[in-house]
Order: sequence, then C-alpha cells, then structure tokens
Amino acid sequence: MAAVLIIDDDRLFAETVADRLDSLRYASRCVHTLADGLEAAGRGDYDIVLLDVYLPDGNGLQAIDQLRSVASSPEVIIITGQGDPDGAELAIRHGAWCYLEKNSIVKEIALPLARALQYRQALSSQKAVLKDVERDQLVGESPRFAHCLELLAKAAAAEANVLITGESGTGKEAFARAIHANSRRKHGNFVVVDCTALPEQLVESVLFGHVKGAFTGADRANRGLIRHADKGTLFLDEIGELPLSIQKSFLRVLQERTFCPVGSQEECKSDFRLICATNRDLTAMTGQGLFREDLLYRLRGLSLTLPPLREREGDIPLLAEHFLDRLVQRYGQEKKECLPDFIDHLTGYTWPGNVRELSQAIESAFAQAVHSPLLFTQHLPVHIRTAHARARVRAPAATIPAGQGAEASLLSWREAKDAFERDYTVRLLRHSEGNIMKAGRLSGLSRTRLYQLMNKYSLA
Repeated sequence: MAAVLIIDDDRLFAETVADRLDSLRYASRCVHTLADGLEAAGRGDYDIVLLDVYLPDGNGLQAIDQLRSVASSPEVIIITGQGDPDGAELAIRHGAWCYLEKNSIVKEIALPLARALQYRQALSSQKAVLKDVERDQLVGESPRFAHCLELLAKAAAAEANVLITGESGTGKEAFARAIHANSRRKHGNFVVVDCTALPEQLVESVLFGHVKGAFTGADRANRGLIRHADKGTLFLDEIGELPLSIQKSFLRVLQERTFCPVGSQEECKSDFRLICATNRDLTAMTGQGLFREDLLYRLRGLSLTLPPLREREGDIPLLAEHFLDRLVQRYGQEKKECLPDFIDHLTGYTWPGNVRELSQAIESAFAQAVHSPLLFTQHLPVHIRTAHARARVRAPAATIPAGQGAEASLLSWREAKDAFERDYTVRLLRHSEGNIMKAGRLSGLSRTRLYQLMNKYSLA
C-alpha cells in the first residue's frame, strides 16, 4: 500500500483529503507545520507528499528540494488555496510533480497520485541503470546534482539532441562527454566546437569543410568538423554565440544530416549526435531576434540544466577531495589533508565561477602547500579568505537620525515595498549581468515576473 504524507495547517481540509485517500486505498498521515512535515518525511517511508504552500512556519515551495532529498525520495504534489502562476512555475522548476488548487483536489487527486506512483516504479529501474553510468569527473551527491545524473542516464540511452544550460564553470562539457561516453556512440569521435572562437567568415568552412581552391588560402581540401563527427558526437559549446547567418544553414543540417562543403555542389552526409551547451537564455534571445526559434526547438530534444555550485549542498567537500586527489596523483606527492576550517572557508564562499573556480582554488592551495601535509586557510587565494572575513563581520545597525521620531522615518507599506522591489531587481540584474535565466535561478522568480518588475521600474 502506497504511503502519503499530508502537510497542511488546515486540519479539516487535511482530514478530508485523508478520508479521500483512504477510499482510494492509500495509507496517509497528516501533520500541520513544515517542521513536523520535514521530520516525518525524514523518519518515514513515504511515496508521495501533499504539501501546502502557506504554512505557519514557512513556505512549502522552499522545502520541495529538502523533502525530495530524504531517503524515500517522495514525489511532491503542491496543494494550495491561492493559486498563483509564478508559484506553479517555481514548484515545477524545483521538482514538484504537479500543482493543484484545493477547491478541486478531492475530485482530481486520484489521477496525479496514480501517475506519480507509476513514475516512481519506472524510476526505480532507471536508478539501477544509473549505477552503471561512467561518471568519471562528475563528482557530487546532492539532490539537484543527482537529478542531473538521472537525466544524463536518459540522454545517454537516447539519440535525441541535448541542450545543456547552466552558468559558466558548472561542468557542461564534462556532462556532454559523459553522455557520449555512456552512449552507443562512445567508440566514435567526440568533436568539440567552441562557437565563441569561430571567426564568422570561416564558420561554414570549419563546420562544413571546403574543397581545394574554394577561397583564397584554401590550398587543400578540409573535411570539416561535422563530417569528422560521423558516427560520433558533435558538441557545440556556447551555441548562443553561433552567428545568426549560419543558423539557417545549420538547421538544414540537423533536419537532413546532409550538407555541402564550401565551394562544392556535392552533398555529404554525417550521422552525428548533437549536444549543445550555453550559459545564455536562448528563449530570451529568440524574442530579441538573436537566435532562430525553429533552431532552438531542434536543439532541445532533451534539456539538462546544471545547478550552480552554491546550490549543490554537501558537494563542495567531495569536489575538493576529488581535485586534491588528482593533484596528488599528478605530481606524485604524499596525500594532503584539508583542515576543518579550510573546508569551512570553501563551503562559505559563493563560487561565482562554480566548479571551475573551485578546481583552480584547490590547485592554488596545493601549490602554496607544496611542502605541507596539511592545507590551511592561509593556502587559499586571498579573495576567498577576504570574503570569509567580510561575512563574519556584522554591519552596524541602522539608526534613526537625531530629532526624527519613528513615525517620521517610516515609509508607507506600498512605498517601502516598491523601494525594496526596485533595489532588489537592480542588484539582481547587476549580479546576473542582465541574463534573465540566471536571474531567475538566483531569485526563484519566473521570467514573466522578472519582465514585469523590469517594466514597472523602467529597467528594461
């Protein structure tokens, strides 16, 4: 019998849902605070959690990741009396199974429960396959990273195009290589094309190849990278930088798997698997006319979004040990130990450069500690140490200027809310360098809400 945990502060509603679950032959338990729900989920073996949004001690949407990371890995169904499109988007992005409004849940709950249980059964067999996936450099056990590994296993078993998104340094190329290494094409070439390094006037020649004499300087024929990827994988890194003038030609290659080298009328074929990566918001770029919408549809047969390192709870110590072990093996030195405060500095840092920056920081510390068996905080780069020092110093509390009463210093609620929203949006856009996808990940806001705030405060 499947077990369901109901987390809702409306006791009458929770009991009504529990009665409905009993009629559907589910075992259920009701708790009425988020803290009790997290404790019950951690101790119990639940298949599904029905989670209210507005609870006395917290917002249910912010607890989805924590609930899904307990040992039983339950599916989470959001139930709310105040439906909100932004909340629905946020719930799905955090891994909720679905988002239901309370006024219809008693009638509609049966199908989502059945489908969630069917999915769990299918997932259990998939996880068995995941254990055999070659991970190599993909180190981490956090829930969000584990979800990415599950998607990796799906992508490796399929032939669909894959679009990998994420901030710079999150490991997009490493994931692309792992997909190739675990696919049936693993014995073929893995061809990397850095779209940021392609001179626009030579893009077609580099990708499609050229015949001898096709242009000045073409003193010999070139097969091109697409043909080099035949029976293998073509990886286009930073696909958002592919010139618009080339996108139409490349779309035809994706559709037909045929192309003509520059200077030739003879069509060539290449049986390649395409994986693309980008740190840009391609959807926003299509709206700005910078990326072809029809090409985007072709690219994202399967989509995989890598989380930034700051959102991979518990993975930083594992990655640090991994990078340190590699350095020890590379230079043939004795194993070094990271002291606890060294790890504290690592876990307290925000890592804007993500895994790549962590790798470089460990290598820098290793070089500084070349004759020491221990890694001290003094071995870390100075910007990490200063960030830790600043975080430990509390800013002085704001004071009301002399001669002004409390009432004179207060804004109205609407004025204060508007001031906060504008300031937050400005800082968010500055931190994300205007990248709407990155801003959404940092803030938890949907693209629609971000654009509304930008228009409201004339920040677009």
